[in-house]
Amino acid sequence: MKTQPLLAAAAKRRRGPRAAVLALLLCSLLVPLAFLFDLSPSGGYVTTEERHRQEVVLPSFDHVDERDGRGAVSGASQDAPKRISKGSPGVVHQNKKIDPPSSIGSAKPKVLPAPNVNSSKVVPDSTQHTREVSKDIKGQQKGRKADETEKVKACQFEFGSYCLWSTEHKEVMKDAIVKRLKDQLFVARSYYPSIAKIEGQEALTQKMKQNIQDHERILSASSVDADLPSFINKRIKEMEQTTVRAKSCTVDCKNVDRKLRQILDMTEDEAHFHMTQSAFLYNLGAQTLPKSHHCLSMRLTLEYFKSSLSDSDGSFSRKLNSPKYRHYVILSKNVLAASLVVNSTVSSSKDPGNLAFHILTDAQNFYAIKYWFSRNLFKKATVDVINFEGFILKKLPKYSIKQLYLPEEFRVLIRSIRQPTENTTMKYLSLFSHSHFLIPEMFKYLKKVVVLDDDVVVQQDLSFLWNIDMGNKVNGAVEFCGLKLGQVRNLLGKTAYDPKSCAWMSGVNLINLDKWREHNVTENYLLLMKKFKYKDEASLRAAAFPLSLLSFQHLIYPLDEKLTLAGLGYDYGIDEEAARRSASLHYNGNMKPWLELGVPNYKKYWKRFLIRGDQFMDECNVNL
Repeated sequence: MKTQPLLAAAAKRRRGPRAAVLALLLCSLLVPLAFLFDLSPSGGYVTTEERHRQEVVLPSFDHVDERDGRGAVSGASQDAPKRISKGSPGVVHQNKKIDPPSSIGSAKPKVLPAPNVNSSKVVPDSTQHTREVSKDIKGQQKGRKADETEKVKACQFEFGSYCLWSTEHKEVMKDAIVKRLKDQLFVARSYYPSIAKIEGQEALTQKMKQNIQDHERILSASSVDADLPSFINKRIKEMEQTTVRAKSCTVDCKNVDRKLRQILDMTEDEAHFHMTQSAFLYNLGAQTLPKSHHCLSMRLTLEYFKSSLSDSDGSFSRKLNSPKYRHYVILSKNVLAASLVVNSTVSSSKDPGNLAFHILTDAQNFYAIKYWFSRNLFKKATVDVINFEGFILKKLPKYSIKQLYLPEEFRVLIRSIRQPTENTTMKYLSLFSHSHFLIPEMFKYLKKVVVLDDDVVVQQDLSFLWNIDMGNKVNGAVEFCGLKLGQVRNLLGKTAYDPKSCAWMSGVNLINLDKWREHNVTENYLLLMKKFKYKDEASLRAAAFPLSLLSFQHLIYPLDEKLTLAGLGYDYGIDEEAARRSASLHYNGNMKPWLELGVPNYKKYWKRFLIRGDQFMDECNVNL
């Protein structure tokens, strides 16, 4: 009677191991498949959207304009730059200026010198073989150069001018041997668990364990090669021999491969994190006023209130409102930058007494800039400093733009349709900000003005600009036909435009204020502005890109490209002879000449117009 329950219980006990065996068999089949197709959450390469997101590459209708073949044009504001990125090709991201030196990635691989051979003893076959080998070497060299160039381009597109600056300031590696020790340690740790499971390899297992511990002990006390002990070469050789023995054993390659890939992923992620962090700090440094400059501004502000300088509006009203004089308008928040523009223009002018400068600044820097120009005379030129924010609130309250915006720079990537892989270039496009559209309202009595960016240096007399008859045009500017409106259609909304119309650049712009008012440019700008939705400061500034291009469509008078040489704030490849000959230099890009990050070869053209021996500059240690 009791045998049946006993048999049933035994049968249940037998089913348990069978089910476990079947489950293990199923897992052994699924796990390799999961690893093969990268279904495992820990397997495969770790990727993030940020890593693969690229700045948008804008296809050009023709080719990149040969006139701008020297490098790049800027694409962000002097306060905070912007990038036009493509993934969705109509998104403008705020960021700063940049561009590459032509020397990057040009390091040539070393080739051993050819041996001295008596030509009379060389047979034709060996000669042919030598030529084939030399062709092979040249091909390898070209391949290496191409790879290096592509890496440099990829770095520039993702991290901008930081890659150029880091290459220029690259230091000799002081931890090459330490890095080699770490690599050996990674490989040994990957093989050790598999070797330890193999029967008969106890001696090798013990040796690997000892070598791993030795490496860990050395690395815990050494961060650079100078800290390593004298017997380090012996330890490296022992680890190499042990690793070779481990590789000769039959091990579970899947575990080793997974471990090595995991280490590789971690290393790549760490490197990318440090690159991103370094690029962020670089751009932060480019956008932040240096401590010495901040000190200068604060000291000048303090001295203004301590002095008896009156804030009167009528001292130069006759000259400042007379259209007989040549009027320049400068938007700036930087004392030294504004001073350099004025000084270079006056120094290059044949008739400085006929010049009148209107410097628009914000409330924070108004008193510092006003006091600076009250104590520094620029020959017979007249300089008027205007608090833009106070002027708008007092005399133009109907306009919503109360804050002063400097010229906006946008980083643009342009790719040629004919040769998309070879002719990809990065440019910085500098355009008018929202504040520029209020200039005709601020200077109602003037007919023509020249608008100068505060990162411009004038090297020749610009009086000829007032003799140019622009006809029915409003804005005299240097065109940039490497970028046409049809290429950025996603940024321009539904407004009608000519797709073949060229973009233009700010820097040195001749403005016909009468024609501006006649064409109602400001009113059209305000109407367009309502169509572009913006949520915050960044999107508002990004809107300057389509608004500037659309507001002046068919109203641009193309000036001679020799008037302004752009790109000195990001392009290392500009010919210095061309820089010396140019009528003006535009330091668009985030490597401004007043920063330590500036391109060293081009700083000298800016520094020669710097006022020397000023008391406050010395006290604030302003060294440029």
